[in-house]
Amino acid sequence: MPAERYNAVIIGGGPGGLVAAAGLAGLGAHVALIERDRMGGDCLNTGCVPSKALIASAHAAHAFRSAGRYGLGAREPEVDVGAVFERVRQRRAHIAPHDSPERFEKLGVRVFVGEPAVFSGPRKVRAGAVSLEADRFVIATGARAAVPPIDGLAGAPHFTNETFFDRLSTAPASLCVLGGGPIGLELAQAMRRLGVPVTVVEMTDQVLIMEDPDAAAVVRASLEADGVEILTGHAATKVERGPSHLGETAVRVTLQPQGGGGQATVREFGALLVAVGRAPNVEGMGLEAAGVRFSPKDGIPVDAYLRTSRKHILAIGDVASRYKFTHFADAQARAAVRNILIPWWPARFDDSIVPWCTYTDPECAHVGHNETTAAKAGLEHKVYKFELKELDRPVVDDQEAGFVKVIADPKGKVLGATIVGARAGDTIHEYVMAMKHGIGLASISGTIHAYPTYGEANRRPADAFMRGKLTPFVRRLLAHRWGARGGS
Repeated sequence: MPAERYNAVIIGGGPGGLVAAAGLAGLGAHVALIERDRMGGDCLNTGCVPSKALIASAHAAHAFRSAGRYGLGAREPEVDVGAVFERVRQRRAHIAPHDSPERFEKLGVRVFVGEPAVFSGPRKVRAGAVSLEADRFVIATGARAAVPPIDGLAGAPHFTNETFFDRLSTAPASLCVLGGGPIGLELAQAMRRLGVPVTVVEMTDQVLIMEDPDAAAVVRASLEADGVEILTGHAATKVERGPSHLGETAVRVTLQPQGGGGQATVREFGALLVAVGRAPNVEGMGLEAAGVRFSPKDGIPVDAYLRTSRKHILAIGDVASRYKFTHFADAQARAAVRNILIPWWPARFDDSIVPWCTYTDPECAHVGHNETTAAKAGLEHKVYKFELKELDRPVVDDQEAGFVKVIADPKGKVLGATIVGARAGDTIHEYVMAMKHGIGLASISGTIHAYPTYGEANRRPADAFMRGKLTPFVRRLLAHRWGARGGS
């Protein structure tokens, strides 16, 4: 049975909720956590973990086909998609104990699983038949896959990331992916490398619309080289059940070119994956009874201290943030722990420097401004770009596609960076650190980087900055020096 009253109740057992619960309990607070479904949330069960496990298998399949690049005998791999997805689920199960109720009970957290949390007042919440009271609450209910209002979609068979990894057991005859964002492209490339014909449909003229256009173009070229068909500037206007010979998940999709031109076409696919964004989980929680403002579209607004319209109720993660990343929820949870334990001295949460990465091959990582957003913001800046094909390690690894592009002010302050290429998600952090702690390009240029590494690429844009800064002075110095010698 629950204790009579808790210092804090955490609603949601995803990354943000788990970090908050463990942090508070570890510092002596009496904490309860409510999770209506599976512990670990989207990241463990339907997002980061299973998708990266799938990508690992796809990389292995691609290695067979591309072995000739390395002087080895290339061959077509024998792919059993059912076995691949079973491995995905096994890898997920291997990690799951880290987020289990048993582990958190041992940490001192009282865990309630299987019932939704519903507020019955500003300081009371119910989980099934159990009623809990607390001084503070943290709402970390996350987000779910958004399903657009396309004619017929609701009644037609389709997957989202929430069903894809658990319900797919055999290779579909073909796959249509609605959405050219990170989730859509990652899964599209992985499935194509596992032998499934894939078509990506994106309404805008660019995949990865939040990224530097040059970087998005590199990623697109790689997917197309793998055989993925990418239809930008197209929208699905109707979905219906497809012919039975393509399987029980088959669909017929009407595709309409955008911009007022072109005729609609009807295509048949063995399966449909909808990956067009996320919607916050705010319904059915009794937020009205708690006096918490929210929007079904935008989630729960919070102030700089992560407080909702009820100051004793905080909200973190996908339900309250424009950045729907595990690492962002983690960072917010750490700030929430401090602000709950030390409410008289709260800390403002800094969301000005947030890295992210799309785990296609090549990867595309980003922090701060890119060339487009810096120009739109009217910032005085210069662009320093270095192609990976000029660096020894990518050359010997045959991973030359991509670049490092840094946006900096005239004094070398880093305003943003984009890295597209192998290991981009790992190498971006030098620029994250630089932005967080005010380390300029001059300092990066003067830092020894191990050879031969991908990290060396981070120094090259900084070297370009230094050349631009020093060359006029050096030229004047040399002109004076050699001129004096010539006249002696």
